[in-house]
This record gives sequence, C-alpha cells and structure tokens, in this order.
Amino acid sequence: MIGTQKAIKELYPYQKEDINNIFEKINNNPNGYNLCYQLPTGGGKTVVFSEIVRRFIEQQNKKVLVLTHRIELCNQTSKMLDGFGVRSMIINSKVKTIPDQHNYDCFVAMVETLNNRLNEEQVVLENLGMVIIDEAHYNSFRKLFKHFKECFILGVTATPLSSNVKMPMKDSYRELICGQPISQLIHQGFLANAITYSYDVGLSTLKIGINGDYTVKSSEDLYSNAFMQEKLLYAYEQKAKGKKTLIFNNGINTSIQVYDTFKMAGYDIRHLDNTHTKQERRQILKWFKETPDAILTSVGILTTGFDEPTINVIILNRATKSLTLYFQMIGRGSRSLPNKNEFTVIDLGNNAARLGLWNADIDWQKIFKSPDYYLENLVSDEEIERQFKYVMPDKIKNEFKKTTEFEFDIKAEYDNVINNGEKSKTVLERSIEQHAQMCVENSEDVFDARILAKLLAQDVEYRVRMYSYCISNSTKNYRSWLEEDYMRKLRLRINQLM
Repeated sequence: MIGTQKAIKELYPYQKEDINNIFEKINNNPNGYNLCYQLPTGGGKTVVFSEIVRRFIEQQNKKVLVLTHRIELCNQTSKMLDGFGVRSMIINSKVKTIPDQHNYDCFVAMVETLNNRLNEEQVVLENLGMVIIDEAHYNSFRKLFKHFKECFILGVTATPLSSNVKMPMKDSYRELICGQPISQLIHQGFLANAITYSYDVGLSTLKIGINGDYTVKSSEDLYSNAFMQEKLLYAYEQKAKGKKTLIFNNGINTSIQVYDTFKMAGYDIRHLDNTHTKQERRQILKWFKETPDAILTSVGILTTGFDEPTINVIILNRATKSLTLYFQMIGRGSRSLPNKNEFTVIDLGNNAARLGLWNADIDWQKIFKSPDYYLENLVSDEEIERQFKYVMPDKIKNEFKKTTEFEFDIKAEYDNVINNGEKSKTVLERSIEQHAQMCVENSEDVFDARILAKLLAQDVEYRVRMYSYCISNSTKNYRSWLEEDYMRKLRLRINQLM
C-alpha cells in the first residue's frame, strides 16, 4: 500500500524514541484505546505523526485518517505525508463522495466537513484502523469519536489542556505520552532559546469572557489607547529595533492602531487579519519573509499553521489566560537556524508572570490529570500587579533635573503610619508633598509646575494602587476617585508652595 518515495527528512533521536513509545501502546492495547501525545511547537509533531502513519499502514495493512481544524493544516499535512511516501487524499468541502478510496492509504480532513459527510452517510471510510487528531486540545473533534469506536485514536498537541474547561482531555484520552520538554530541545539545539522581557501592564479594566479568556472588547479598549501604543513602541525600540518582529494583538482595531503608530514613527510594517484575501495574505507573508527588519502586526491568524524560522522577535501585545495560545504565539519564533540560537519575547500582558516562562519545564502529566487544579491556581492579575514596581522613564526624569530622590515606598510608609497610630491617608498626604516639591523645585512658575505634575500621572496611579492594596480596597471606582483626588490636592499644594 505504501509508496516507495523516501522520507523527506531523517528523524531525530527523540522523535524515533517517541514513535517507538507510541507503537508500544498501539501494539499492547485494544482498538478504541485513545492516546494523547504531547510535543512542543517546533519539535516536529507533523513529522512524527507522518512517520506513525507510514509505519502503521505498513504494519497493520489498514488505513489512517488525520483530522485538523483548518484547511491550511490539511494542505500542509497532506504534503508532509506525500513526502513520507503515503498516498493521501484531502476531504474538503468539494468532496461529496469517495468512489476511488482504494487508491489512497490515508485521508486528511477538516472536522466540520467530515462530520457533515459522515452524518449524511455520503462517506464511509473503509478498512480504517487509526485516527490521528492534530491540535487535539480543541474540543470540536469530540463529536467525531462516536464514528471511530473501533479505531486507535491518537491525539497530538503541544499543550494537553482542553480549550473548554468543562471538557477535560482526560475524559477523551486514556493516557498521555510526553515528548522532550522545551528546555531539552533548546539544549540539544533543536529550538532557539527565548529571552523574555516583561513590561508591567495594569489589566484591571480587562473583562473575562465565557471562554475563560479576556474579551476582545476590553482588550481593544486598553491596548488601543495612546499610552499603551507608546509603551509598545518604546519596548520595540528598546529591545527589538531592526529585527524581524511579529506582533500579536487581541483585536483588529488594536492591530490597525499598531500599524498606524509604527508607520508614523517611520517603520516598515504590515497588518494582517482574517479579513484579508488569500492573495493579500500570500503577498504580505512573502514580504515578511524577504524583509530582514520587517514588522508584522496580526490578530490570531498566525498562531497555528504558520512557520517562518527567520522571526527574531515575538511581541505579545495582549494578555491571555490560555496556556495553549501563549505557547502557540511564542512558538512562532522558536525555530532555530545556523545563525539563530535565541530569539526575543516582549511581554506586554503580564503573561510570563501568569503562565510562567515559555522555556520553563511544565508537568504536563499533572495538568492533563488535574486541569481544574491548574486553572484555579493561576496567579491572578491583582496578585501580579501587587508585585509591580514603577520605574520612572528617563524621558520624564530628565524634566526633574534638580530632583535627587524619586522613590517613595508606599507600603513602608503605610506600616510606619499605622504603627504610629496615625490615619492611613497620611501616607497619601506625604506622597503628595514629595510630588509637589519635585514640581516646584524644577519650575519657574505655577504654570510650569502644573505641567510637570501631569507627567507624574503614571507614578500617581502606581502609588494609589499600592495604597489601595494596603487598605484592602482596590475596586476600580475607588482607585479612580483616589487618583482624581490626589491630582486635585497636588495642584492645590503646588499653588501653596509657589
């Protein structure tokens, strides 16, 4: 049944080891045994399961079905299978029946298309022995399990954590086999190492949607504002300037805003989202591949099925609670090259603090068996923000040349005030006094001083937030009122001092 074409590449030792482990499970368990296989993005999952397909057909003399959730992945998978000498056919929306299925060893199909054909009883796949599910963490595949009860089902994913918390993967798969962790693949030179730079971002305005992640609307409101756009541009110029950069956003409006911000700053940038035609997408990705210092700002579309090894910088211009999405985004930059053994990750969503560093080891077995425990113990945004320490940008510091002491430790001052039996608001009064002195000593008149006071808005927001944590009242409305009151009293104190 198998063609004679030679495999397109030699398998790495860790891939061979994983394949042998998987076949041990296939040979020692009955049909209907569902197995999940985890391998990091960039580890070669498609290569591994293509060799599994080839070997299974050869050994069992039965056919294989590969399921994906996107048409691009169908095409990539079919091409890879052809390279392994496997005669494959793509079942897409144009395929209504398969009268010549004896000509093929393997079928590649999108979930919805195949589900429709099976339910309409237009397609009956004969002599099928194995079903391989790519990106198995998606729950859309579960509806098809009933059609393949006599097949060995292998789910393949980089992150064995279900996209739906109510449908854990342990309910669909009997066992998890883990491949090499990211740290080992980096050590062996198969993946580039990620150097992560995190910029603190206040996420209190973000809202959680029914899917458990931050809503597009609240993300757009935060990341489209001028302050966040300026922060993104500053981070790029500080850590990524001149390097090929891929920016991930959580909304089309934000991505277009990013495009405008970088264009106005004189940078060569393109924007890509799912509203672009296939031809436009091809042109943009061709430009991105061929331009050494290209900047591409995108929305969702490049998280899977996209491979561009020359990417040097990944910017997460969004926050996510999805471990899968986090790994998918960073994984786009992890391909190693002879002249590339590391890449840069710029985190503008507190993602590393919430989900851990991309190259840190993860106990996938524990997450697979107890996903609820993992999700319930994610660090909250409030806990993350409690660890923030505001660092005044040099551009603002330069406006306060006569000031020698910029620091004011709210927590230490709060402890001091409480120990002395004073009112807690004394902390803010002393903070206002210091800010007022800074403005006055660097100004000629009250008007200059008030202009300087506006530059302290971020420092004021940080101090008010730290104070609200101290008094255990960190509601958004209360903090907003405190900030307004702080700025009003600061202006009043400047007038008195001048």
